[in-house]
Amino acid sequence: MPVKPLSANPNLEHLRYQARDLLREHAACDIQAAQRIREFHPRFQNADDSAIFTSQLQLADAQLVIARERGFASWARLKRRVEKPTRADDLSLPQHERIEDKVFRQAVDLLDAGDSAGLAAHLRQHPNLVHKRVTLEGGNYFRNPTLLEFTAENPVRRGTLPANIVEIAKAILEAGAKDDSDALHETLGLVCSGMVPRKCGVQVELIDLLCSYGADPAEAMYPALFHGEFEAVEVLLKHGARLDLVVLAALGKIEDFRRLLPLATAEERHRALAAAAQFGHADIVELLLDAGEDPNRYNPPGAHSHSTPLHQAALAGHETVIRLLVARGARLNIKDTMWQATPAQWAKHGGKTQIDIR
Repeated sequence: MPVKPLSANPNLEHLRYQARDLLREHAACDIQAAQRIREFHPRFQNADDSAIFTSQLQLADAQLVIARERGFASWARLKRRVEKPTRADDLSLPQHERIEDKVFRQAVDLLDAGDSAGLAAHLRQHPNLVHKRVTLEGGNYFRNPTLLEFTAENPVRRGTLPANIVEIAKAILEAGAKDDSDALHETLGLVCSGMVPRKCGVQVELIDLLCSYGADPAEAMYPALFHGEFEAVEVLLKHGARLDLVVLAALGKIEDFRRLLPLATAEERHRALAAAAQFGHADIVELLLDAGEDPNRYNPPGAHSHSTPLHQAALAGHETVIRLLVARGARLNIKDTMWQATPAQWAKHGGKTQIDIR
């Protein structure tokens, strides 16, 4: 779920009021409140709405949700940001300009310049640098990146990558990053879900490189799918990622989907509905609804969980899917948790003015 960025001059008392509002919404069994709690409170990560509503929620719990949905690990971290902001907290700056560690920042500058020789020398001088992480709170992701993750240009900082980025990534890996499995997996996910590596013509090469060093193609599959990076999906499949129910739903492979559906878990069916609605595969949406999937349930984490299947179908203009979901009980008044907009408003935002959702 995307986070809600803090305003330029956040007010801590206003944030406290938001936590109290969340407590009241929880007490009123508001399904949007349940989704926010499930997404941002670790204790409720796998809980359904009824379990969340019957749980006792304290003010500290609500404050944790408020902090995490703004990209901070805790209320204490959010409070520190409001009271004592630093350059690293300035979300108007690109991520590399928020780095306060001068040694790390120099490495990123050398990477961005395509100076492989200079970067190699810098890494020899600072051999522990490839294992360091910088803290960049307040955003959707990329909050504790290693140097390797900057090779993905995701989030977009400069809008381009040096022509020799694959060579640079290999140098960072050989300098010790290859031993950090978390950084490998995270970087692969960023490469596979990022438009800049694709537009620069290096996405496939970077995927091949990272997988050759042990990055897990399965962990990058859903980020690639739900960002519509289908070329990356095909490469991940070649590297051994599984063609599971969710992948089949996104690709619209109806016969294989029909075969696997009876064996699917509840989590797979939920995620498959999100994928099929987003990419307009009405036949698969119908199979999932027939299997008991709820069209009014918010999408799962990693699948645009701030929205419902109807929001995603409306944004993309998939009229057949929209009509099917509405006919099967999809509510038109459910608002997304990020912008508080209905599916009809999402269609309008997406330029799909010909679509009448009612």
